[in-house]
Amino acid sequence: MRRIILTCLALTLTSCDTAETGEGPAATEADAALNAATSAAAAGEAAPSATDAAAQPSRAGDRAEAGTVLIVGTSLTAGYGVGAEHAYPAVLQQMIDSAGLPFRVVNAGISGETSAGGLRRIDWSLQQPADVLVLELGANDALRGLDPEEMRANLDGILDRARETYPDIAIVIVGMEAPPNLGAGYVTRFRDVYADLAREYDAALVPFLLEGVAAEPSLNLEDGIHPNIAGHRILARNVWAELEPVLRQHARSR
Repeated sequence: MRRIILTCLALTLTSCDTAETGEGPAATEADAALNAATSAAAAGEAAPSATDAAAQPSRAGDRAEAGTVLIVGTSLTAGYGVGAEHAYPAVLQQMIDSAGLPFRVVNAGISGETSAGGLRRIDWSLQQPADVLVLELGANDALRGLDPEEMRANLDGILDRARETYPDIAIVIVGMEAPPNLGAGYVTRFRDVYADLAREYDAALVPFLLEGVAAEPSLNLEDGIHPNIAGHRILARNVWAELEPVLRQHARSR
């Protein structure tokens, strides 16, 4: 079933459809933080928008020295069809606040973004200090059938620039899967790019951002590709599993 969804991904990842909500599957170990954040929101605290996250520190206390988590990505990060306030970076901000960690999230997702576009824009994205870089790029490269080696060079350029600008920046690489219709060789080479870069940069790796969401109609918009609000909650848990240890270690070293 995932093969069918990933094949559709090659055709419709950047298509435009209306958002739907849905119910997610059984809770994971990250639900404690997520449920606490959701309860706070229900009590009247709205989730931060991308603009809010860029302009304000974490709400878990007035932390004048809050660190910054910069998330560079595609429409999946931007929150296509649900809005930035419901996208997984906003959910991550809620989880960070609930965990009492001194970090704010900056959502730098752009619909249709490619690794080449991310490389062109990375200097602009790094104009403000960043403590953690979460890099979610590659899905639209597969959409175009870009050679994985070219994608790797672009992502390597982004990571190299981030480390050059901020030598102590922590990195979380968010992996994607290539559609199987591109061939088994392409799929393997595409997947290996993320693991290779994670090893090279000593970065945390989220193997597949859409794990648990791809091939689940109730967790996606009508296009069957972009997650709905419930789907974004699962994306946040997928990222949180790797991001939380990075944030706790970084917070101890600050």
